[in-house]
Amino acid sequence: MTVDSIDPRIPEGIRLFNAGEFFACHDVFEDFWSELLGPEKQFFQGMIHAAVCLFHFEGGNLSGARKMYSSFCVYVSDFSPEFCGIDVARLQQDMEFCLEELLAVSSGYPHGLQLKPERIPVIHNTDR
Repeated sequence: MTVDSIDPRIPEGIRLFNAGEFFACHDVFEDFWSELLGPEKQFFQGMIHAAVCLFHFEGGNLSGARKMYSSFCVYVSDFSPEFCGIDVARLQQDMEFCLEELLAVSSGYPHGLQLKPERIPVIHNTDR
């Protein structure tokens, strides 16, 4: 399976994610995910959770962001370093960097914690 050869919703979801349109990305990936039967279903569930994580963080739902980040990590871990032409290892690192302050707090949430635009990850394609 590759990003550009299976379904146009994959590159569209990536485009939306990279444009910061996390809810729209979630919708596109979820539509695609609902039709999957193989191991890629787990991977795209992780991609949905990455988008929802950032959507929640952007909206100030820090608990939701943390939960979605945790499930993103679980769902994509078996697909690193790359899957479907997506640089999964880099996305994992960039998500962790983006959420670094949120993840550093063991209980509760610091007042005023916000998604920092300069830390928002993008999905990179692997070189083929």
